[in-house]
Amino acid sequence: MNESRNSTAVYTGFNALGVIVAYGMLALSLWLAPVDLSTKGYWGMGVLLLTLSLVNFVKYRMEERSQADRIAMIEAAKNEKILADYVQHD
Repeated sequence: MNESRNSTAVYTGFNALGVIVAYGMLALSLWLAPVDLSTKGYWGMGVLLLTLSLVNFVKYRMEERSQADRIAMIEAAKNEKILADYVQHD
């Protein structure tokens, strides 16, 4: 179990580092872009809103999958209980 946590922490850290590097490179390219400040702000807002949307999308997909798994477990337990009651009554 501890090994799984360590590998998850490494994976999460690696992805966080990738996101930080990507945002740094994006900020540098926005800073050096030969356009007006208002255009740079518009592009920056677009990137931040896209990031927010993607985080929310992933969160809700994970919650949806978790809910479906929970429902499947409850149904399996219910079916097992019904079968156990049936076998006891015979």
